[in-house]
Amino acid sequence: MPQSAVTTAASAGSSPPSPPRRRLVLTGITSAAALLLSLAVGLATDGPTAWGLLPIALYAVLALTGTSLVTVTGLALASAVLVVLPGPGPAADVLGGSVTDPVTVIGLIIVLGAATGEVLRVTGVADALVRGILRLTDGRGRTVLMYGMMLACLVLVASLGTLAGALAIAGPLLVPVAARTGFTRSATAATMFLGGCAGLALAPFAGSNIAIMDTADAGYLLYVAVGAGPLAVLSLLLAAVVVPWVQRRSAAQDDFYRPDEAAEQPQDDAPGQRARARRATWAFALTLAVTVGYATVTRAGTTFPLLALPLLSVVTVAAAGLPPRRAVHAFLTGARRMLPMLLLFWMLAALFGFIDLAKPYDVVLDTFGPDLRHMSALPFALAVAALGWVGVPGATAAQVILIGEVFGPLGTELGIGPAAWVVVLLWASKADTYGPLPNANMVGTMGLARADRLPYLLGTGWALLIPACALYTVLLAFIL
Repeated sequence: MPQSAVTTAASAGSSPPSPPRRRLVLTGITSAAALLLSLAVGLATDGPTAWGLLPIALYAVLALTGTSLVTVTGLALASAVLVVLPGPGPAADVLGGSVTDPVTVIGLIIVLGAATGEVLRVTGVADALVRGILRLTDGRGRTVLMYGMMLACLVLVASLGTLAGALAIAGPLLVPVAARTGFTRSATAATMFLGGCAGLALAPFAGSNIAIMDTADAGYLLYVAVGAGPLAVLSLLLAAVVVPWVQRRSAAQDDFYRPDEAAEQPQDDAPGQRARARRATWAFALTLAVTVGYATVTRAGTTFPLLALPLLSVVTVAAAGLPPRRAVHAFLTGARRMLPMLLLFWMLAALFGFIDLAKPYDVVLDTFGPDLRHMSALPFALAVAALGWVGVPGATAAQVILIGEVFGPLGTELGIGPAAWVVVLLWASKADTYGPLPNANMVGTMGLARADRLPYLLGTGWALLIPACALYTVLLAFIL
Protein backbone atom coordinates (compact mmCIF):
# COMPACT_ATOMS: atom_id res chain seq x y z
CA MET A 1 0.00 0.00 0.00
CA PRO A 2 1.14 3.56 -0.53
CA GLN A 3 2.38 5.85 2.21
CA SER A 4 -0.34 7.84 3.86
CA ALA A 5 -1.43 11.24 2.64
CA VAL A 6 -0.24 12.61 5.95
CA THR A 7 3.32 11.57 5.11
CA THR A 8 3.15 13.24 1.73
CA ALA A 9 1.69 16.41 3.14
CA ALA A 10 4.34 16.54 5.79
CA SER A 11 7.11 16.11 3.26
CA ALA A 12 5.69 19.02 1.30
CA GLY A 13 5.77 21.21 4.37
CA SER A 14 2.03 21.57 4.80
CA SER A 15 -0.53 20.23 7.22
CA PRO A 16 -2.94 17.52 6.10
CA PRO A 17 -6.49 18.71 5.57
CA SER A 18 -9.01 18.03 8.31
CA PRO A 19 -11.59 15.36 7.56
CA PRO A 20 -14.97 16.74 6.47
CA ARG A 21 -17.48 17.10 9.30
CA ARG A 22 -19.88 14.70 7.58
CA ARG A 23 -17.18 12.01 7.49
CA LEU A 24 -16.45 12.51 11.20
CA VAL A 25 -20.14 12.19 12.05
CA LEU A 26 -20.46 9.05 9.91
CA THR A 27 -17.35 7.54 11.50
CA GLY A 28 -18.69 8.29 14.98
CA ILE A 29 -22.07 6.71 14.23
CA THR A 30 -20.44 3.63 12.67
CA SER A 31 -18.07 3.22 15.61
CA ALA A 32 -20.82 3.61 18.21
CA ALA A 33 -23.08 1.11 16.43
CA ALA A 34 -20.24 -1.41 16.08
CA LEU A 35 -19.24 -1.09 19.74
CA LEU A 36 -22.85 -1.56 20.88
CA LEU A 37 -23.15 -4.61 18.64
CA SER A 38 -19.86 -5.92 20.05
CA LEU A 39 -21.17 -5.55 23.59
CA ALA A 40 -24.42 -7.32 22.68
CA VAL A 41 -22.43 -10.17 21.11
CA GLY A 42 -20.19 -10.40 24.17
CA LEU A 43 -23.19 -10.65 26.50
CA ALA A 44 -25.03 -13.16 24.30
CA THR A 45 -22.23 -15.54 23.31
CA ASP A 46 -19.77 -17.71 25.18
CA GLY A 47 -16.95 -19.75 23.71
CA PRO A 48 -15.76 -19.93 20.09
CA THR A 49 -17.76 -17.63 17.81
CA ALA A 50 -17.41 -16.28 14.28
CA TRP A 51 -18.44 -12.91 15.73
CA GLY A 52 -14.80 -12.61 16.73
CA LEU A 53 -14.21 -11.34 13.18
CA LEU A 54 -16.40 -8.29 13.85
CA PRO A 55 -13.45 -6.14 15.05
CA ILE A 56 -11.60 -6.96 11.81
CA ALA A 57 -14.61 -5.81 9.77
CA LEU A 58 -14.80 -2.62 11.83
CA TYR A 59 -11.08 -2.03 11.26
CA ALA A 60 -11.43 -2.38 7.48
CA VAL A 61 -14.51 -0.15 7.22
CA LEU A 62 -13.10 2.66 9.36
CA ALA A 63 -9.69 2.55 7.66
CA LEU A 64 -11.32 3.06 4.27
CA THR A 65 -12.98 6.25 5.55
CA GLY A 66 -9.59 7.90 6.00
CA THR A 67 -9.71 7.90 9.80
CA SER A 68 -6.34 7.90 11.59
CA LEU A 69 -5.05 4.34 11.80
CA VAL A 70 -4.18 4.77 15.47
CA THR A 71 -7.81 5.72 16.15
CA VAL A 72 -9.08 2.89 13.95
CA THR A 73 -6.93 0.33 15.73
CA GLY A 74 -8.00 1.62 19.15
CA LEU A 75 -11.69 1.29 18.21
CA ALA A 76 -11.16 -2.20 16.79
CA LEU A 77 -9.34 -3.19 19.99
CA ALA A 78 -12.25 -1.90 22.09
CA SER A 79 -14.63 -3.91 19.89
CA ALA A 80 -12.59 -7.08 20.41
CA VAL A 81 -12.58 -6.61 24.19
CA LEU A 82 -16.36 -6.16 24.19
CA VAL A 83 -16.90 -9.25 22.01
CA VAL A 84 -14.79 -11.42 24.31
CA LEU A 85 -15.49 -9.70 27.67
CA PRO A 86 -12.44 -11.35 29.28
CA GLY A 87 -11.81 -11.42 32.99
CA PRO A 88 -9.01 -9.31 34.51
CA GLY A 89 -6.54 -12.20 34.38
CA PRO A 90 -6.89 -13.11 30.67
CA ALA A 91 -7.04 -9.41 29.74
CA ALA A 92 -3.79 -8.72 31.58
CA ASP A 93 -2.17 -11.73 29.93
CA VAL A 94 -3.11 -10.50 26.45
CA LEU A 95 -2.03 -6.90 27.07
CA GLY A 96 1.22 -7.96 28.72
CA GLY A 97 2.01 -10.54 26.05
CA SER A 98 1.43 -7.95 23.33
CA VAL A 99 4.47 -6.00 24.48
CA THR A 100 6.84 -8.73 23.23
CA ASP A 101 4.61 -9.98 20.41
CA PRO A 102 6.24 -10.13 16.93
CA VAL A 103 3.67 -7.61 15.69
CA THR A 104 4.85 -5.05 18.27
CA VAL A 105 8.44 -5.85 17.37
CA ILE A 106 7.70 -4.81 13.77
CA GLY A 107 6.45 -1.47 15.09
CA LEU A 108 9.70 -1.05 17.00
CA ILE A 109 11.66 -1.87 13.84
CA ILE A 110 9.81 0.92 12.02
CA VAL A 111 10.80 3.34 14.79
CA LEU A 112 14.45 2.27 14.63
CA GLY A 113 14.40 2.47 10.83
CA ALA A 114 13.24 6.08 10.98
CA ALA A 115 15.96 6.84 13.53
CA THR A 116 18.65 5.30 11.31
CA GLY A 117 17.32 7.24 8.32
CA GLU A 118 17.73 10.51 10.20
CA VAL A 119 21.30 9.55 11.13
CA LEU A 120 22.08 8.93 7.44
CA ARG A 121 20.67 12.34 6.58
CA VAL A 122 22.56 14.23 9.28
CA THR A 123 25.89 12.53 8.58
CA GLY A 124 25.61 13.27 4.86
CA VAL A 125 25.58 9.60 3.89
CA ALA A 126 22.28 9.87 2.04
CA ASP A 127 23.57 12.84 0.05
CA ALA A 128 26.88 11.12 -0.68
CA LEU A 129 25.14 7.97 -1.98
CA VAL A 130 23.18 9.96 -4.56
CA ARG A 131 26.13 12.13 -5.64
CA GLY A 132 28.43 9.10 -5.93
CA ILE A 133 26.04 7.22 -8.21
CA LEU A 134 25.43 10.30 -10.38
CA ARG A 135 29.19 10.81 -10.84
CA LEU A 136 29.38 7.37 -12.44
CA THR A 137 26.89 8.42 -15.13
CA ASP A 138 28.33 11.86 -15.86
CA GLY A 139 28.71 12.48 -19.62
CA ARG A 140 27.52 9.01 -20.64
CA GLY A 141 24.26 9.96 -22.34
CA ARG A 142 20.63 10.26 -21.38
CA THR A 143 19.86 6.54 -21.12
CA VAL A 144 22.79 5.90 -18.77
CA LEU A 145 21.77 8.94 -16.72
CA MET A 146 18.19 7.66 -16.51
CA TYR A 147 19.42 4.38 -15.04
CA GLY A 148 21.79 6.28 -12.77
CA MET A 149 18.89 8.33 -11.41
CA MET A 150 16.83 5.17 -10.95
CA LEU A 151 19.71 3.45 -9.18
CA ALA A 152 20.27 6.45 -6.92
CA CYS A 153 16.59 6.39 -5.88
CA LEU A 154 16.61 2.61 -5.52
CA VAL A 155 19.73 2.52 -3.33
CA LEU A 156 18.66 5.43 -1.15
CA VAL A 157 15.12 4.15 -0.60
CA ALA A 158 16.39 0.62 0.08
CA SER A 159 18.91 2.02 2.59
CA LEU A 160 16.47 4.30 4.42
CA GLY A 161 13.45 2.01 4.10
CA THR A 162 11.12 4.90 3.27
CA LEU A 163 10.01 6.29 -0.08
CA ALA A 164 8.96 9.84 0.79
CA GLY A 165 11.93 10.54 3.06
CA ALA A 166 14.53 9.16 0.64
CA LEU A 167 13.15 10.91 -2.45
CA ALA A 168 12.95 14.16 -0.48
CA ILE A 169 16.75 13.90 -0.13
CA ALA A 170 17.39 12.71 -3.70
CA GLY A 171 15.03 15.14 -5.45
CA PRO A 172 17.04 18.38 -5.01
CA LEU A 173 20.15 16.56 -6.28
CA LEU A 174 18.51 14.83 -9.24
CA VAL A 175 16.41 17.69 -10.62
CA PRO A 176 19.32 19.98 -11.67
CA VAL A 177 21.13 17.06 -13.33
CA ALA A 178 17.97 16.02 -15.18
CA ALA A 179 17.28 19.62 -16.22
CA ARG A 180 20.78 20.12 -17.65
CA THR A 181 20.47 16.87 -19.63
CA GLY A 182 17.14 17.86 -21.17
CA PHE A 183 14.83 15.58 -19.19
CA THR A 184 11.28 16.82 -18.86
CA ARG A 185 9.66 17.19 -15.47
CA SER A 186 7.33 14.24 -16.13
CA ALA A 187 10.15 11.96 -17.31
CA THR A 188 12.15 12.83 -14.19
CA ALA A 189 9.16 12.03 -11.98
CA ALA A 190 8.62 8.70 -13.78
CA THR A 191 12.30 7.80 -13.33
CA MET A 192 12.28 8.64 -9.63
CA PHE A 193 8.98 6.80 -9.11
CA LEU A 194 10.09 3.55 -10.76
CA GLY A 195 13.49 3.52 -9.04
CA GLY A 196 12.14 4.51 -5.64
CA CYS A 197 9.32 1.96 -5.61
CA ALA A 198 11.72 -0.81 -6.66
CA GLY A 199 14.02 0.21 -3.80
CA LEU A 200 11.15 0.15 -1.33
CA ALA A 201 10.33 -3.42 -2.35
CA LEU A 202 13.97 -4.46 -1.86
CA ALA A 203 14.58 -2.61 1.43
CA PRO A 204 15.83 -5.32 3.83
CA PHE A 205 14.77 -3.56 7.04
CA ALA A 206 11.60 -1.75 5.90
CA GLY A 207 8.75 -2.51 8.30
CA SER A 208 6.37 -3.74 5.61
CA ASN A 209 8.98 -6.11 4.15
CA ILE A 210 9.85 -7.46 7.60
CA ALA A 211 6.12 -8.05 8.11
CA ILE A 212 5.92 -9.99 4.82
CA MET A 213 8.89 -12.19 5.71
CA ASP A 214 7.61 -12.79 9.23
CA THR A 215 4.04 -13.56 8.14
CA ALA A 216 5.18 -15.83 5.31
CA ASP A 217 7.92 -17.44 7.48
CA ALA A 218 10.44 -16.66 4.74
CA GLY A 219 14.03 -15.42 4.73
CA TYR A 220 15.29 -12.39 2.83
CA LEU A 221 16.77 -14.52 0.04
CA LEU A 222 13.42 -16.18 -0.68
CA TYR A 223 11.66 -12.82 -0.37
CA VAL A 224 13.92 -11.29 -3.03
CA ALA A 225 13.93 -14.36 -5.27
CA VAL A 226 10.17 -14.67 -5.72
CA GLY A 227 8.83 -11.30 -4.59
CA ALA A 228 10.87 -8.10 -4.62
CA GLY A 229 13.49 -9.23 -7.14
CA PRO A 230 11.10 -9.81 -10.07
CA LEU A 231 9.41 -6.48 -9.38
CA ALA A 232 12.73 -4.60 -9.32
CA VAL A 233 13.99 -6.27 -12.51
CA LEU A 234 10.70 -5.60 -14.27
CA SER A 235 10.91 -1.94 -13.22
CA LEU A 236 14.42 -1.59 -14.66
CA LEU A 237 13.48 -3.30 -17.93
CA LEU A 238 10.26 -1.36 -18.50
CA ALA A 239 11.96 1.95 -17.72
CA ALA A 240 13.82 1.65 -21.04
CA VAL A 241 10.45 1.91 -22.80
CA VAL A 242 8.25 3.88 -20.40
CA VAL A 243 10.56 6.81 -19.56
CA PRO A 244 11.45 7.60 -23.21
CA TRP A 245 7.72 7.46 -24.04
CA VAL A 246 6.95 9.94 -21.26
CA GLN A 247 9.91 12.07 -22.41
CA ARG A 248 8.65 12.28 -26.02
CA ARG A 249 5.05 13.02 -25.09
CA SER A 250 5.82 15.58 -22.41
CA ALA A 251 8.56 17.27 -24.49
CA ALA A 252 5.94 18.00 -27.15
CA GLN A 253 4.05 19.91 -24.43
CA ASP A 254 7.13 21.93 -23.45
CA ASP A 255 7.36 20.28 -20.03
CA PHE A 256 11.00 21.25 -19.53
CA TYR A 257 12.66 22.78 -16.49
CA ARG A 258 13.48 26.49 -16.39
CA PRO A 259 17.15 27.50 -16.88
CA ASP A 260 17.49 28.50 -13.21
CA GLU A 261 16.38 24.99 -12.16
CA ALA A 262 19.35 23.52 -14.04
CA ALA A 263 21.83 25.28 -11.76
CA GLU A 264 24.11 22.80 -10.01
CA GLN A 265 23.18 22.07 -6.40
CA PRO A 266 25.87 23.67 -4.24
CA GLN A 267 27.72 21.72 -1.56
CA ASP A 268 27.86 23.91 1.51
CA ASP A 269 30.03 21.61 3.57
CA ALA A 270 33.79 21.93 3.80
CA PRO A 271 36.17 19.43 2.12
CA GLY A 272 36.82 17.81 5.52
CA GLN A 273 33.11 17.25 6.02
CA ARG A 274 32.78 15.73 2.55
CA ALA A 275 35.65 13.36 3.31
CA ARG A 276 33.97 12.29 6.56
CA ALA A 277 30.66 11.79 4.72
CA ARG A 278 32.37 9.58 2.13
CA ARG A 279 34.07 7.57 4.89
CA ALA A 280 30.75 7.18 6.69
CA THR A 281 29.08 6.12 3.43
CA TRP A 282 31.57 3.32 2.88
CA ALA A 283 31.26 2.24 6.51
CA PHE A 284 27.47 2.20 6.24
CA ALA A 285 27.47 0.31 2.93
CA LEU A 286 29.86 -2.38 4.18
CA THR A 287 27.98 -2.81 7.46
CA LEU A 288 24.66 -3.02 5.61
CA ALA A 289 26.06 -5.68 3.26
CA VAL A 290 27.42 -7.70 6.18
CA THR A 291 24.20 -7.51 8.21
CA VAL A 292 21.99 -8.41 5.24
CA GLY A 293 24.35 -11.25 4.29
CA TYR A 294 24.33 -12.58 7.85
CA ALA A 295 20.54 -12.38 8.04
CA THR A 296 20.23 -14.19 4.70
CA VAL A 297 22.65 -17.00 5.55
CA THR A 298 21.40 -17.59 9.08
CA ARG A 299 17.73 -16.83 8.34
CA ALA A 300 17.77 -14.52 11.34
CA GLY A 301 14.34 -13.84 12.77
CA THR A 302 12.27 -10.69 13.14
CA THR A 303 14.32 -9.51 16.10
CA PHE A 304 17.55 -9.24 14.06
CA PRO A 305 16.81 -5.68 12.78
CA LEU A 306 16.55 -4.61 16.43
CA LEU A 307 20.32 -5.19 16.56
CA ALA A 308 21.20 -4.37 12.95
CA LEU A 309 19.61 -0.91 12.75
CA PRO A 310 21.27 0.53 15.90
CA LEU A 311 24.55 -1.06 14.75
CA LEU A 312 24.25 0.71 11.39
CA SER A 313 23.62 4.00 13.19
CA VAL A 314 26.59 3.57 15.55
CA VAL A 315 29.01 2.60 12.77
CA THR A 316 27.87 5.50 10.57
CA VAL A 317 28.10 8.03 13.38
CA ALA A 318 31.58 6.80 14.39
CA ALA A 319 32.89 6.90 10.81
CA ALA A 320 31.47 10.40 10.30
CA GLY A 321 32.96 11.67 13.54
CA LEU A 322 29.61 13.08 14.60
CA PRO A 323 29.62 14.44 18.18
CA PRO A 324 27.75 12.07 20.54
CA ARG A 325 25.22 14.69 21.57
CA ARG A 326 24.30 15.51 17.96
CA ALA A 327 24.20 11.81 17.07
CA VAL A 328 21.80 11.02 19.92
CA HIS A 329 19.65 14.02 18.96
CA ALA A 330 19.44 12.83 15.33
CA PHE A 331 18.57 9.27 16.38
CA LEU A 332 15.85 10.41 18.79
CA THR A 333 14.46 12.93 16.29
CA GLY A 334 13.96 10.21 13.70
CA ALA A 335 12.52 7.78 16.23
CA ARG A 336 10.10 10.32 17.67
CA ARG A 337 8.37 10.76 14.31
CA MET A 338 7.34 7.10 14.28
CA LEU A 339 6.34 6.57 17.92
CA PRO A 340 2.62 6.56 16.97
CA MET A 341 3.41 3.53 14.78
CA LEU A 342 4.77 1.68 17.81
CA LEU A 343 1.52 2.35 19.67
CA LEU A 344 -0.45 1.25 16.62
CA PHE A 345 1.38 -2.08 16.35
CA TRP A 346 1.10 -2.77 20.08
CA MET A 347 -2.65 -2.25 19.80
CA LEU A 348 -2.71 -4.52 16.73
CA ALA A 349 -0.96 -7.25 18.72
CA ALA A 350 -3.49 -6.86 21.54
CA LEU A 351 -6.35 -6.84 19.01
CA PHE A 352 -5.25 -10.17 17.57
CA GLY A 353 -4.73 -11.55 21.06
CA PHE A 354 -8.31 -10.81 22.10
CA ILE A 355 -9.65 -12.09 18.77
CA ASP A 356 -7.81 -15.37 19.36
CA LEU A 357 -9.75 -15.77 22.62
CA ALA A 358 -12.97 -15.84 20.57
CA LYS A 359 -11.45 -18.49 18.25
CA PRO A 360 -13.37 -17.30 15.14
CA TYR A 361 -11.00 -19.08 12.76
CA ASP A 362 -11.74 -22.42 14.39
CA VAL A 363 -15.43 -21.84 13.72
CA VAL A 364 -14.80 -20.85 10.11
CA LEU A 365 -12.59 -23.88 9.46
CA ASP A 366 -15.06 -26.24 11.15
CA THR A 367 -17.87 -24.82 9.02
CA PHE A 368 -16.14 -24.47 5.67
CA GLY A 369 -13.22 -26.87 6.06
CA PRO A 370 -14.65 -29.67 3.89
CA ASP A 371 -15.41 -27.21 1.09
CA LEU A 372 -12.01 -25.55 1.39
CA ARG A 373 -10.21 -28.83 0.83
CA HIS A 374 -11.78 -28.99 -2.64
CA MET A 375 -10.93 -25.36 -3.46
CA SER A 376 -8.00 -24.57 -5.74
CA ALA A 377 -5.13 -22.71 -4.05
CA LEU A 378 -4.41 -20.44 -7.04
CA PRO A 379 -7.78 -18.63 -7.17
CA PHE A 380 -7.64 -18.16 -3.40
CA ALA A 381 -4.12 -16.70 -3.57
CA LEU A 382 -5.05 -14.35 -6.42
CA ALA A 383 -8.16 -13.17 -4.57
CA VAL A 384 -6.16 -12.36 -1.43
CA ALA A 385 -3.48 -10.59 -3.47
CA ALA A 386 -6.18 -8.48 -5.15
CA LEU A 387 -7.18 -7.12 -1.74
CA GLY A 388 -4.30 -4.69 -2.14
CA TRP A 389 -6.58 -2.48 -4.21
CA VAL A 390 -9.32 -2.28 -1.60
CA GLY A 391 -7.36 -2.85 1.60
CA VAL A 392 -6.23 -0.71 4.50
CA PRO A 393 -4.59 2.49 3.22
CA GLY A 394 -1.58 4.18 4.73
CA ALA A 395 0.21 1.37 6.59
CA THR A 396 1.49 -1.50 4.50
CA ALA A 397 2.97 -3.41 7.44
CA ALA A 398 -0.34 -3.28 9.28
CA GLN A 399 -2.15 -4.49 6.19
CA VAL A 400 0.23 -7.41 5.72
CA ILE A 401 -0.27 -8.50 9.32
CA LEU A 402 -4.03 -8.13 8.99
CA ILE A 403 -4.17 -10.23 5.82
CA GLY A 404 -1.96 -12.89 7.37
CA GLU A 405 -4.12 -13.02 10.50
CA VAL A 406 -7.40 -13.27 8.59
CA PHE A 407 -6.43 -15.51 5.66
CA GLY A 408 -3.39 -17.35 7.05
CA PRO A 409 -5.38 -20.27 8.54
CA LEU A 410 -7.34 -20.71 5.30
CA GLY A 411 -4.16 -20.55 3.24
CA THR A 412 -2.52 -23.17 5.43
CA GLU A 413 -5.58 -25.39 4.98
CA LEU A 414 -5.13 -25.07 1.20
CA GLY A 415 -1.41 -25.83 1.34
CA ILE A 416 -0.08 -22.37 0.46
CA GLY A 417 3.61 -22.32 1.40
CA PRO A 418 6.10 -19.55 2.26
CA ALA A 419 7.10 -18.73 -1.35
CA ALA A 420 3.49 -18.29 -2.44
CA TRP A 421 2.70 -16.22 0.65
CA VAL A 422 5.60 -13.88 -0.16
CA VAL A 423 4.13 -13.22 -3.61
CA VAL A 424 0.60 -12.81 -2.27
CA LEU A 425 1.52 -10.49 0.59
CA LEU A 426 3.95 -8.37 -1.42
CA TRP A 427 1.48 -7.77 -4.22
CA ALA A 428 -1.44 -7.28 -1.84
CA SER A 429 0.50 -4.56 -0.01
CA LYS A 430 2.26 -2.82 -2.92
CA ALA A 431 0.04 -3.22 -6.00
CA ASP A 432 -1.95 -0.02 -5.56
CA THR A 433 1.28 1.98 -5.38
CA TYR A 434 1.18 1.65 -9.18
CA GLY A 435 -2.56 2.13 -9.71
CA PRO A 436 -5.26 1.84 -10.82
CA LEU A 437 -5.96 5.22 -9.16
CA PRO A 438 -3.65 8.13 -8.28
CA ASN A 439 -2.14 7.85 -4.82
CA ALA A 440 0.01 9.73 -2.35
CA ASN A 441 3.25 8.17 -3.59
CA MET A 442 2.61 9.41 -7.11
CA VAL A 443 1.67 12.91 -5.98
CA GLY A 444 4.62 13.09 -3.57
CA THR A 445 7.10 12.03 -6.26
CA MET A 446 5.66 14.58 -8.68
CA GLY A 447 6.07 17.34 -6.12
CA LEU A 448 9.72 16.43 -5.50
CA ALA A 449 10.39 16.31 -9.26
CA ARG A 450 8.50 19.64 -9.69
CA ALA A 451 6.14 17.96 -12.16
CA ASP A 452 2.43 18.73 -12.51
CA ARG A 453 1.09 16.33 -15.16
CA LEU A 454 -0.45 13.44 -13.20
CA PRO A 455 -1.61 11.38 -16.25
CA TYR A 456 2.00 10.65 -17.18
CA LEU A 457 2.85 9.22 -13.77
CA LEU A 458 -0.44 7.32 -13.66
CA GLY A 459 0.43 5.88 -17.07
CA THR A 460 3.86 4.91 -15.74
CA GLY A 461 2.22 3.04 -12.89
CA TRP A 462 -0.19 1.24 -15.21
CA ALA A 463 2.67 0.31 -17.54
CA LEU A 464 4.23 -1.62 -14.64
CA LEU A 465 1.01 -2.75 -12.97
CA ILE A 466 -0.35 -4.80 -15.86
CA PRO A 467 2.77 -6.87 -16.69
CA ALA A 468 3.52 -7.27 -12.97
CA CYS A 469 0.06 -8.77 -12.41
CA ALA A 470 0.72 -11.22 -15.24
CA LEU A 471 4.21 -12.01 -13.91
CA TYR A 472 3.04 -12.74 -10.36
CA THR A 473 0.11 -14.82 -11.64
CA VAL A 474 2.55 -17.01 -13.59
CA LEU A 475 4.84 -17.24 -10.55
CA LEU A 476 1.96 -18.29 -8.30
CA ALA A 477 0.78 -20.86 -10.84
CA PHE A 478 4.30 -22.30 -10.97
CA ILE A 479 4.80 -22.28 -7.19
CA LEU A 480 1.39 -23.73 -6.36
